[in-house]
Amino acid sequence: MSGQANGQANHDGSGLPGAPWNAAGAADYRVVGVRAVLPDTLLPDATVVVRGGRIAAVHRGRVPGPAGPVLDGNGALLLPGLVDVHTDGLEGALSPRAGAAMPQDFALADFESRLTAAGITTAFHAIGFRSQTAHGAPREPGLATRLNALVRGGGSGRVEHRVLHRLEVTSESGREELASVLDTVPALPALISLEDHTPGQGQYRDPGVLVQYIMKTDGVDRESAARRVEDLARAGREKLPFKEHTYDWCLEMARQGRSRLMLHDADTAAVVDRFADRGGIVAEFPTTLAAARRARERGMLVVAGAPNLVRGGSHSGNVSAAELLAHGCVDALASDYLPGALLAAAAVLVRSGRSWPEATALVSAGPARVAGLHDRGELRPGLRADLILIDDSAGSWPILRWFSRAVDQRSHL
Repeated sequence: MSGQANGQANHDGSGLPGAPWNAAGAADYRVVGVRAVLPDTLLPDATVVVRGGRIAAVHRGRVPGPAGPVLDGNGALLLPGLVDVHTDGLEGALSPRAGAAMPQDFALADFESRLTAAGITTAFHAIGFRSQTAHGAPREPGLATRLNALVRGGGSGRVEHRVLHRLEVTSESGREELASVLDTVPALPALISLEDHTPGQGQYRDPGVLVQYIMKTDGVDRESAARRVEDLARAGREKLPFKEHTYDWCLEMARQGRSRLMLHDADTAAVVDRFADRGGIVAEFPTTLAAARRARERGMLVVAGAPNLVRGGSHSGNVSAAELLAHGCVDALASDYLPGALLAAAAVLVRSGRSWPEATALVSAGPARVAGLHDRGELRPGLRADLILIDDSAGSWPILRWFSRAVDQRSHL
């Protein structure tokens, strides 16, 4: 990578060579000599002009412009920054090992470095509002509130940090905590994913998968794990009236414009119908083709897991992302538990015969639509200059060469 953007032409550096990373969102610069991935085509030897942190123009060929920083992409791919509507890694960064708690600000900075290396310019951190984990382990009281405040603090500015509020519909304390947090959010609607990890449906429609998971993570024997799964299933059934009340509460928030509702791990068309009837607009990680198809029929957006696509299938025996894509049932991919999988999934799609514009839409424009963000996700004049430069010429997986995010003054959700 060469050009005037190296050395004295740099703005504040993002840690990548020649990066005009814009701390104030007001930089003017040009990127030349790139294969620009536009919404409907790949434009070779293109010039992208940025003014005031927004894309001002996209030209074919090397177009001269006013004095200012210029980055020569030398034929690399220029993509809109990736938008990740579901990333789970922050809690792991807070406690990378049992008993090894890290300072919160360090954990966010450490995880942020993984996001930037993956080309993610907008990240929705999945924060669980619940009293226990899916496999029955107690959850630290107040953790969701503290994580919400941490994410809304914004980190260094290299990534726009937002919150995906994961509400376990069986958790009374989780709902109370979410209600309290939303009262402090200065800008709405909030992105809320409704989850039900009761064994026998959803992600764990095969309870044996959860038994195996508990055995592996908690080091208990099969009999003990099976008893715990039975207890969780019974507790979930007993919570049915509360779950219905929670759905109604969320529906009212959606009607008031205070939330965008996502359904996590839908497994049947009937479940999708009940959710759509309550104002839900997104099906997140449907576990069956039938559920994904019904979501599409109901006009909902569908999110699938990028790691599922990269590894060639679901790690828990659910429908593969590739099958959903083959049936036209995916609008967006999310990194879930592996930030690097988002860009890798785009490469997998290209190798399977899709174009770079098609693949990029699933990791940028599609997720932006899911989140209700209309100012990013495409290389198009007027949109934010969240840009990444990708080298796809070496090896099986693309390499991030340059990263630039236009920071604005919006509150972080």
